[in-house]
Amino acid sequence: MNLLGEDGKEWTMEQKFEKIADAGYTAISAAVPSQAEEEEWQRLLDRYKLGFNAIAFPDKVEDISAYIKDAKRFGRVQYLNLQVMDSFVINDEAIKLLSGLLSQASEAGIPTFIETHRGTVTQDLIRTAEYVRELPELRLMIDLSHYVVAGELNGSLTKTERYFDTLLERTSGIHARVSNGEQVQIDVGAEGDHPMLPHFERWWSKGMSYWLRQAQPGDVLPFVTELGPPGFYAVTRRNTAGDEVEISDRWQQALLFKKIAEAQWQRVVSEWK
Repeated sequence: MNLLGEDGKEWTMEQKFEKIADAGYTAISAAVPSQAEEEEWQRLLDRYKLGFNAIAFPDKVEDISAYIKDAKRFGRVQYLNLQVMDSFVINDEAIKLLSGLLSQASEAGIPTFIETHRGTVTQDLIRTAEYVRELPELRLMIDLSHYVVAGELNGSLTKTERYFDTLLERTSGIHARVSNGEQVQIDVGAEGDHPMLPHFERWWSKGMSYWLRQAQPGDVLPFVTELGPPGFYAVTRRNTAGDEVEISDRWQQALLFKKIAEAQWQRVVSEWK
């Protein structure tokens, strides 16, 4: 929701919460608010009846303690989503790091998922598949856009499907973002007519299906319409005033992904029954 608004003015924090709730979302994913911000966040989450999920960025095992402490202070954290930040840690060292992080999070009683993300331990598709095979406790927050752009993938390679399937079997959440193999985040059109969208729909659906097969009573599968702002993900152009402006309506794209996910979920559930 960063930098989203109308008429050149960003929505206030409360307006963002209101928009999220009115659109039918049930939770917000963000870093744990600071103590100075905590009261406002708690008030808004209560007022708009929204859950909360925390994002954390450890690069060594001992870092997780501070994130767990913050999560317990804030309360109401449904799960931790970790971007494990050192992309130069690989192979056995990476397996040891992931194992240590997951062990400490498990002891704290907070469900914890590792995000598939560029610039982190999971930036490499082949190595991440190996980590999944080595660590039965490893559950993933799936964001395949990072692998699509890193490999300049067009969605039709058989070898890619095999590796993606290994990861999708460990789906514990999905971040919805579509890449075309050249940009990590694209606009798929108001009606979703971009040729890459069917590939992502297929992968999201498979992740949902795998998750449903393994789900226990009370489990929740988060589907996060995570579309980043200019400076991070959004494609921009420079206007006559020299400002970087988005060429896409991220809010409308997020609502489209939400609609697609809800239809996919209904289909997966009906097939499961």
